[in-house]
Amino acid sequence: MHVLHDAVKPASVLRSAPFVRLWTATTASGMATWALPFVLGLAVLDRSLTAIELGVLLAARTAGFLAAVPVSGVLADRYARRQVVLWSGLGAAVAAPVIAFGIDRSLLLMTAAVVVMGAGQGACRPAFQALTAEVVTDGQRQQANAAMTLAVRVTTLVAPSLVALLALVVNTPVLLLGIGALWLAAALIPPGGTHRPEVPVAKPRFWTEFADGVREARRHPWFLAGLGALTLVIATGYSATGVVLPLVSRDRYGTEAVLAAAMTAYTVGALAGALLIARWRPRAQGWIALAGLALYGFAPLSLLLPVHPALVVAAYVFAGVGIELFNVPWFTATQREVEPDKLARVSSLDFLLSYGLAPVGLALIAPAIQEFGATAVLAVCAVVCFAAPAVAALVPSSREFRVQR
Repeated sequence: MHVLHDAVKPASVLRSAPFVRLWTATTASGMATWALPFVLGLAVLDRSLTAIELGVLLAARTAGFLAAVPVSGVLADRYARRQVVLWSGLGAAVAAPVIAFGIDRSLLLMTAAVVVMGAGQGACRPAFQALTAEVVTDGQRQQANAAMTLAVRVTTLVAPSLVALLALVVNTPVLLLGIGALWLAAALIPPGGTHRPEVPVAKPRFWTEFADGVREARRHPWFLAGLGALTLVIATGYSATGVVLPLVSRDRYGTEAVLAAAMTAYTVGALAGALLIARWRPRAQGWIALAGLALYGFAPLSLLLPVHPALVVAAYVFAGVGIELFNVPWFTATQREVEPDKLARVSSLDFLLSYGLAPVGLALIAPAIQEFGATAVLAVCAVVCFAAPAVAALVPSSREFRVQR
């Protein structure tokens, strides 16, 4: 039923200089994105910020991200994707020293700069996604997307220790300047693409262009079904991880070690999943991807039942493997199936709904636990994580993430 694709050697995509440049820039932006809340958290520890101010800044970054994603999708289809990456990365890079200057001086100035950095992050995502389709040939895109996600997972695994070590020798403003340098690299390193859109006589309105992207997404039932499943899994499964896992680790097992082990296991599982899917070409790739997404249901299920801590860790390994079995084919199919001149808009819709709604789930799960109890909420989260991908798989074009024409 499943085959390995041997036509492309594992290292072949890494021999492409344009892809290596794109991979380096994407990795730099991912490191910068991850590092900001961690560095701001260090500022709380050294009393440069209060916990309330940290919450305000993180909310401001999310607002900037959500506002920029749909705008960037339109601009990246209207103009060269490389230019969108350049200006969004430069904006985020300039914001970093402003944030550093604002510490202990002006929360308002820091908030404005964090909004700009969040907007830069949001603007880069659909542009990078579309630029990958320009730089990498169709036969190598799954391998390329796996390489991208591998970089993200390695960063997540290694970066906390690295930043903690740097914090011993430099202060928070210097770390923020380092984040600015990463954004500068993300802006300047990427290669040029092949997208050369025609300049219309009269520019259509933003909402008209965005609606064209929505119509393109509707042409692909598998995309709508998969996006709905992904959004529900992130809103429930990720929320259970973010809110309930620390409580279970402390109250049931009496140690934070279970929390640390589970989060590490998730990252290790994601690394394993990315390595597997870099070479694996299942025939029913859509069903395999959705089955991988459903594996996240084991995470809230392990928190629901009074099991040995090793089973909680194992559940998070499965969740990590599964999320990459979904992510890589999902991105690859989107790049293959969507019209090239609408790819950034469809990708922006993807990021806007899936990751953009994640904070809503985080905000609602704590009140839900207070109202209905952790057992009921975790049971609902587990059922949703298992059921949503299964329902999406019923859509005929979901079997291969492809509409047969």
